[in-house]
Amino acid sequence: MGSTKRAAALILEDGSEFRGQAFGALHPSSGEVVFSTGMVGYPQSLTDPSYRGQILVLTYPLVGNYGVPALKFDRYGIPLDFESEKIQVSGLVISELSQEPSHFSAKRSLSAWMEEEGIPGITGIDTRALTQALRERGVMKGRIVMDSPTAARRRAEEDDSSADPDTNEAHPVAEVSCAAPKLYKTNPDGPTIALIDCGVKANILRIMLDKKANILRLPWDSDLRGIECDGIFISNGPGDPKACTKTIASVRRALQGDAPIFGICLGNQILALAAGADTYKLPYGHRGQNQPALEVGSKRCFMTSQNHGYAVREESIPHGWSPWFVNANDGTIEGLCSQRKAFSAVQFHPEGCPGPRDTQFLLEAFIAQAAEHASHRRKA
Repeated sequence: MGSTKRAAALILEDGSEFRGQAFGALHPSSGEVVFSTGMVGYPQSLTDPSYRGQILVLTYPLVGNYGVPALKFDRYGIPLDFESEKIQVSGLVISELSQEPSHFSAKRSLSAWMEEEGIPGITGIDTRALTQALRERGVMKGRIVMDSPTAARRRAEEDDSSADPDTNEAHPVAEVSCAAPKLYKTNPDGPTIALIDCGVKANILRIMLDKKANILRLPWDSDLRGIECDGIFISNGPGDPKACTKTIASVRRALQGDAPIFGICLGNQILALAAGADTYKLPYGHRGQNQPALEVGSKRCFMTSQNHGYAVREESIPHGWSPWFVNANDGTIEGLCSQRKAFSAVQFHPEGCPGPRDTQFLLEAFIAQAAEHASHRRKA
């Protein structure tokens, strides 16, 4: 494949340079460089809105061996095999690219898909050394540049990535949220969930609809006042949770009510901020399908899929709230819950895609709470 023979380089903001060969779209790109430890699931990871604007490093050495399926939609109009309708990362960094994919569902190669969508990639990188650098120094901005290493460095110096809107000025949640409210009505007798879309993954929607819930999908900055619903869901999404000031304000008002509230990933951080807690940026985040989460107060440990760069500061959790899960590796908060009402959230992804769905029952439990709320509301 000719495109893999063109020289390219990943240049980090600290001056580190990693040289390889280009694939996918042959143009420069910039973003925060992060790594994921998952072994499979690149079609879902690359289309996960939580990766919006980031350059993703995959630590598994061989990528692309099962190709990429065609974009199809389920009966709800939600993408199958992808978590959104397009690639969300701004670049991909891998060790070795499989040039001859083999799988019954493959319709194109990884490189062809990325070229179609205008996303550059680099193969031939020592991803182990790159990951070690990110773990030791923390995630940092970087730039993928084409051509010779000398030209790559000169171009990177001329085009300062700190001024790139993809890495600084843009609001990534606004870019991935729905533009207008949309109602998914599948069950006249089911509960209605007001879903705050901060970049919701497709499989979250699918699970909720399969469990006979109706979903009112709302833009990230929606004011929930005047909306009748039986539960409020705060989705995953990219970026710093503190930038979602309108979402935080809406959720803070919703905490005065009695409708169940549940959040995932960014939704966990937004719920925490609305309750009065604080968040902070992790050195290199948790990304992959093999993150262990311990349930507080029990001996249960779940393997979970995760993709986040921020966490809730434990000492800031206010009275009336308590940690629900913690990460078994570093002890960071992986979930919190109210001690008074049906308000809770988790930092990991119960819906998987990619990854285990061992904790999908948590999302299903929220739907059951919303159904119970709907029953009480109808009787009243």
